[in-house]
Amino acid sequence: MHAPLKDMETAPRSRDDGRNAPIGALRAFVTLLVVAHHTVLTYNPYAPPPKAFDAQPILWTVFPVVDPQKFAPFGLLTLVNDLFFMSLMFFISGVFVAGGLRAKGAGGFLKARALKLGVPFVLSAAFLAPLAYFPAWLQSGGAPSLQAFARAWVQLPFWPSGPAWFLWGRLVFGGIVASVHALFPGVADELGVLASGADRKPARFFWGLAAVSALAYLPLVMTTPFGHWTVIGPFAVQTARIGHYFVYFLAGIAVGAAGVGQGLTDPDGKLARRWWLWCLAPIPPIVATMVILGVAFSPNPPPRALLDLAGGVSFALACATLSFAALAVALRFVRRSGPVGGSLRANAYGLYLTHYVFTSWLAWLLLPQAWGGLVKGVIVFAGAVTLGWLTTMALRRMPLLGRIL
Repeated sequence: MHAPLKDMETAPRSRDDGRNAPIGALRAFVTLLVVAHHTVLTYNPYAPPPKAFDAQPILWTVFPVVDPQKFAPFGLLTLVNDLFFMSLMFFISGVFVAGGLRAKGAGGFLKARALKLGVPFVLSAAFLAPLAYFPAWLQSGGAPSLQAFARAWVQLPFWPSGPAWFLWGRLVFGGIVASVHALFPGVADELGVLASGADRKPARFFWGLAAVSALAYLPLVMTTPFGHWTVIGPFAVQTARIGHYFVYFLAGIAVGAAGVGQGLTDPDGKLARRWWLWCLAPIPPIVATMVILGVAFSPNPPPRALLDLAGGVSFALACATLSFAALAVALRFVRRSGPVGGSLRANAYGLYLTHYVFTSWLAWLLLPQAWGGLVKGVIVFAGAVTLGWLTTMALRRMPLLGRIL
């Protein structure tokens, strides 16, 4: 259920595209991480075996198709991805909020958000999610009948929306910020003060982000079940992370208030110049997270409160270091958007919306093949990216969808 983001691919271009290109490349990269994540879950060594469609707990919302052929390193990939990629997506989506509020005001900003996030959420939940989960129904032993699937679907205790949960989350966060802006104009610029000087001292902003996100995360992770999701109808969110995600969204607003290509996102800033150091920074917290998980599932684990505290701190540090490392690499090495990169950037939102259908169906079609988890994973990933990319290019030629995608 993971889950880039409409106004990320339609963000206003800076006068110097060389300063805007790194953020475009970063959001395209995160989109590909999302596709990869949903691809390799099928071949994850820890994926649960299929069971009845309505058997509790319902896990096919995370693992729509489970292949008996596994590839062990995919377990590490999903672990590392889960530590940061959704948080980074919320961060990037916040980068352009200040500019949107300045240009359109609170009302215009919310109207644009409703069109570009609300409409796709409804369409995704109503049509794309059931289509993506139909292979789960088939693998659970369900009859190849749309009518039978529809009956089973409406009897579920909730309405699975798949990766679209991210859209309504961003819509709510944007609504909160826009409402505050309507009462206190300039609140985005006030947030920008927190990121001032980040081009010269990125570590100061890093430690502030890590500390505040940990404070938002720890109370929830220590009082809710491990891995718990709050689900109401089609609206779902990782319970312990909702405050953490909002912190990253606000951090993106703070950074974007200075303008893309300035402050923390300055391609000539200290973050970009020391990219290699930031790439090494995630190693200790990732290792710590793996150790804590191993201890948690050992025969004699320590008290849960201690595990939650240690795990929460390691998660906050891993998330911040991985996010800063990805941003640093993009700032250091991406100067212009070439034809392929430009096309991926323009079609990234549609790829995010449609990819889940392709990863699920391709994985299901490959179940009979004895090619191994690695080969199957590569084929499904490449196929889902290609098909999602081409589908989005076609949909964007339609007048209404072209405005949204």
